[in-house]
Amino acid sequence: PQKTSFHRSQTLGYKNGYAFSRLPTVGIGGERLYVNQLSQAELDELSNTRPTLTYGPAKQAPPSTFIPAHVAFDKKILKFDAYFQEDVPFSAEEHYRIRQVGIYYYLEDDSMTVIEPVVKNSGLTQGKLIRRHRVPKNDKGEHYHWKDLNRGMNITMYGRTYRIVDCDLFTQVFLESQGIELNPPEKMVFDPYTEQRRMPLRKYITPSDFDQLKQFLTYDKQVLRFYAMWDDTGSMFGENRSCVIHYFLADDTVEVREVYKQNDGRDPFPVLIRRQRLPKTFVDKKKTFPSCVLEISDQEVLEWYTAKDFAVGKSTTLLGRTFFIYDCDEFTRNFYRDKFGITDLQPVDVKEKPLEEVPQAIPPYNGFGTLEDSLQNCFSLFPKPPRKDIIKMLENDHKVLRYQVALESPNPEDRKRRFILSYFLSNDMISIYEPPVRNSGIIGGKYLQKTRVAKPGSTPDNATYYEPFDFTIGSTIEVFGHRFFITDADEYVLNYMESNAESFPAATLQSMRDHFRPRRVAETTAKSDIPALGASKQELDELIMQVQEELKLHKHLNNMNIQEGFLQCDKDGSGILDKATFLSLCDSLSVPTNTILLNKLIDLCSCGEDKINYRDFLRAFPS
Repeated sequence: PQKTSFHRSQTLGYKNGYAFSRLPTVGIGGERLYVNQLSQAELDELSNTRPTLTYGPAKQAPPSTFIPAHVAFDKKILKFDAYFQEDVPFSAEEHYRIRQVGIYYYLEDDSMTVIEPVVKNSGLTQGKLIRRHRVPKNDKGEHYHWKDLNRGMNITMYGRTYRIVDCDLFTQVFLESQGIELNPPEKMVFDPYTEQRRMPLRKYITPSDFDQLKQFLTYDKQVLRFYAMWDDTGSMFGENRSCVIHYFLADDTVEVREVYKQNDGRDPFPVLIRRQRLPKTFVDKKKTFPSCVLEISDQEVLEWYTAKDFAVGKSTTLLGRTFFIYDCDEFTRNFYRDKFGITDLQPVDVKEKPLEEVPQAIPPYNGFGTLEDSLQNCFSLFPKPPRKDIIKMLENDHKVLRYQVALESPNPEDRKRRFILSYFLSNDMISIYEPPVRNSGIIGGKYLQKTRVAKPGSTPDNATYYEPFDFTIGSTIEVFGHRFFITDADEYVLNYMESNAESFPAATLQSMRDHFRPRRVAETTAKSDIPALGASKQELDELIMQVQEELKLHKHLNNMNIQEGFLQCDKDGSGILDKATFLSLCDSLSVPTNTILLNKLIDLCSCGEDKINYRDFLRAFPS
């Protein structure tokens, strides 16, 4: 803390015009250094040199002249020509920039500097890019030396890479004198944007002898009209489009208009190529000319399109689109005949041939859904439901034909089963229902839901379905592999057939009438005979109540079995049985027919001599 002086001692001195170095005796802060004192060995050597001290040293030859580096290489500089590339990310006119610099190497202290020549109105910060100092070479503490520099090499300083292309004559002579083999020089690269902005030299063009005013006055309002086809099938969703090419003789301009048809689905923009001069051949050096941004002049085009370039039956390319000319108008034919002597301008037929109709093959039915519903998937990508006959549905709404059918089966249990087949006239569908029978061991209910049933032998290509005239008494119906035969029908079926006799065959109608004739005769007889007995309804009801009181004593009777027995014996469902059959059935069911009240009830239920209306009789056996 007591030290106040921190400078280093002077070690360079001059004596008689010569520079010499001396060892410092005092360190930083004025502290004495004992390291630089004479050692014991040096003191002994001095004690042995007494003659030299007495008589003086022997005279020696004067030493050679010593020239220090800062004197020998003073104002000697190696100069290298180089450039570096700089990215320009936010500019539409240039993507990179070339900047030329000069690299200077000072031999006296091995320092370097990089200077960029100042360009007027460049908008860049130019001049000294790297100040003069020893430039670090790597992270190891090494610095660039003049031995590291050569032509045709890259040198990186502070993250920026410079390309050395050449050097001056002094640098070349110095490096060759030091034994360094120089690379051949390279051409300096210039900035393309700067070269583009330079004002071109004024060129004098001799005016042409062609008189544009005369051409305008001669061919004003005279237009050549060609009919062409633009083949755009190479692009996605492309097609052949009809176009009209107009060539204006007044100024040699071309216009292409597209021909639209009614309901073609295109927007009404008829001008495909606006009226302009179209280049035919470009100058070789101008192939990269940005014509989409700048207008094309005579300097970039070697040849323009003229009237000679259009001919019927040939193709021409206008701005990258190929047009096939197939016809022209009468004025164009006369112009080509008078001007060029061309008379062969016959139109070309370009009508498209109709496509061959490919027959639509219907795939086989896969069994899923109805046949009509599955067929709609073959006609459209988004299938629609089959069209229904609305008038038929409205006229036949809630009209159902019911039939009693039996199942044909080798099993005796299945042959006793009875089903109700319903035919819906509104949509020609069939449903089958099995009435539940107690203690039969078979669960009744819906046997077949509403669906259309095809006839045996019909194919999916030519499907035929059951219709009302196919159902007759005794006929067999096959439903999905199960065979049913019709045993009975609802009386509404006969009434419907008689009201629509023109829609049913005579044999079908006659068979249904023959089936219902006995039933109607029995009903007529019952209606005519029962009143003749003189029994009123009140008398019959009183007698039934007396019979029920008497039958309470017979507890062994099962009223449900009695009713089922009578219903099974009545095959046609008329409600009338023969007297002998009635009495035998009562004996089998243990009905006491020998009582006075039951005999009187049987007499009141008689219809004629040998017929008995068992329905009134069963009222005495309520379930």
